[in-house]
Amino acid sequence: MILKGCGTALATPFKDGEVDFEAYKRLVSRQVEAGIHFLVPLGSTAETPCLSDDEKVELLRITRELCPDRPVVAGVGTNSPAATIRNIRLLEPYGPDAWLVVVPYYNKPTQQGLYEYFSAIAASTGKPVVAYNVPGRTGTNMTAETTLRIASIPGIVAVKEASGKLDQIGEIVRNRPEGFQVLSGNDDQTFPVMRFGGDGVISVASNVAPRLMVQLTEAAAAGDWAEAEALDARLAPLYDACFVESNPIPAKAALSILGFCEPDMRLPLTAAVPSTFDVMRKVLEDLGL
Repeated sequence: MILKGCGTALATPFKDGEVDFEAYKRLVSRQVEAGIHFLVPLGSTAETPCLSDDEKVELLRITRELCPDRPVVAGVGTNSPAATIRNIRLLEPYGPDAWLVVVPYYNKPTQQGLYEYFSAIAASTGKPVVAYNVPGRTGTNMTAETTLRIASIPGIVAVKEASGKLDQIGEIVRNRPEGFQVLSGNDDQTFPVMRFGGDGVISVASNVAPRLMVQLTEAAAAGDWAEAEALDARLAPLYDACFVESNPIPAKAALSILGFCEPDMRLPLTAAVPSTFDVMRKVLEDLGL
């Protein structure tokens, strides 16, 4: 399976404590209309740890229904192989093309433990697996050496790399096996990662500005580095604004300003503070959104 360009890590809208499925449909439709290359429901940005199984199923079902013609990569990762495989079994009937599996959090596994974990997950499913390295959330960095080891496991087709370590990401890009895709997990590293041969980004900022993120990744893929760099510079304030509070608090604030959903979160996350709304209003105005 080919994952290139911009994939959006979709936010989950809430209203009065419940998932706002009508707002979610608006968000997915906007992404598709903007030409997004693939969609990633049920990841970190979706507040997935606070979703029920029924909510996960319905969010994936809607995503697949409204996005029939491009890849849908569903987040299923937990810190337990049994629980991750249980998520795969739960969601498999609803048509995802691949699974996003985060490095197990809290446990602080060894590199050998990571290798064995991803081996077990890949062996449990016939669908492709995208590994997700985000040490800022998990407490463990999957090294380049381990990523390259798991890249040889049948079924593991890509890594979402959010370590922030460009030297590490560069090593993976240089030494990866043919067909293994490297996606930035940080919006602000999309341009440099693609500049040295990466394939794209799984993006938070594209919740807010999908068309501009699509244009950036398409320019980079075409080797139009001047255009890509100009778009990256234009988007840089949005990248920063999306992380003035914990993701996805600022992105939801922006979406609420744009009228797509409420800014509501589920505990332990709380809605954006006034200064975040101020920052986002300025960024959206500057971007012409």
